Amino acid sequence: MPTLRTLLRLDAATCVLMGILLLVGGDVLTTLTGLPAGLLFYAGIMLLPVAAFMAAVSLFRQVAPLAAWVVILGNGGWIAASLLVLAGAWGAPNVFGISFVLVQAAVVAVLMIFEHKALRASAPNGATA
Repeated sequence: MPTLRTLLRLDAATCVLMGILLLVGGDVLTTLTGLPAGLLFYAGIMLLPVAAFMAAVSLFRQVAPLAAWVVILGNGGWIAASLLVLAGAWGAPNVFGISFVLVQAAVVAVLMIFEHKALRASAPNGATA
């Protein structure tokens, strides 16, 4: 199992890549997915400082449990927001848009699960601080 630091770095990298994709390819993605351009733009903007936070947290020799929980809960919030997008809270995505949202939410969910497991493994006696 990867370490929490490694998972945070991977999570940060995926945030940067998705953020750039949403910012640079937003117009194309809007056409392909049926998702609103503003939603994609602001999601892309939001991902960049989140990635910086994750990367910064991963640089410490020992990841602070509180910081790890911020990442884990933030990932849960992203998944919840993704489900709201699918529920039509911000437009009506087409089939490709639904797939796009589901796939990225699934990736975030997998990272969240592994980060939680790694946090538990790094805590004394497996406690989740």
